[in-house]
Amino acid sequence: KPYRSGDLSKDAWALRYFANERGMEVMVTQSYSKNFGLYGERIGALNIMCKDKDTATKVQSQLKGIIRPMYSNPQLHGARLVSAVLADKRLRDLWEVELTEMSDRIIQARAMLVRALKDLECPPPNKDFQDWSHITSQIGMFAYTGLNEKQCAVLTEKHHIYCTKNGRFSMAGVNPGNVKYVAEAMKEAVTSS
Repeated sequence: KPYRSGDLSKDAWALRYFANERGMEVMVTQSYSKNFGLYGERIGALNIMCKDKDTATKVQSQLKGIIRPMYSNPQLHGARLVSAVLADKRLRDLWEVELTEMSDRIIQARAMLVRALKDLECPPPNKDFQDWSHITSQIGMFAYTGLNEKQCAVLTEKHHIYCTKNGRFSMAGVNPGNVKYVAEAMKEAVTSS
């Protein structure tokens, strides 16, 4: 998943190792919703590497049986956009640069938030955590903060910071202009509940 590091080759290392070095059959799902900004399209792919053509034919037959009742014709718009970008070297190179920039920005947002919480001496969200480093040890666009439903309600009702009731934050919403405000609100949520 490119939001892991922003480096497609690095992120594909495990897949290539198991498929090429270990000779294993693999099944990989990909979503292009985030990394292509195609949220409304819900475009993705299922890729399966089989040991031989006979196995691939059998797998394809089973997949067709599963897929057919779900939809007759999948959406094409998103698939065509992704295909156009990946097939054009200039567009693909630009996409990879932008993907790395976004991934780096998410990593920086995580670090900024943890640093701001530490600077404020904010206690961890609950007894399961010693500090806030779990935010930087996670990957991807979303972070599980460890905040509980009551703490999240404080964020929403008092500070208009919106997250899921289980404390899942979109790190894309954290930036240098609001990170202190977010950290201060988190500290209030943790210390008041």
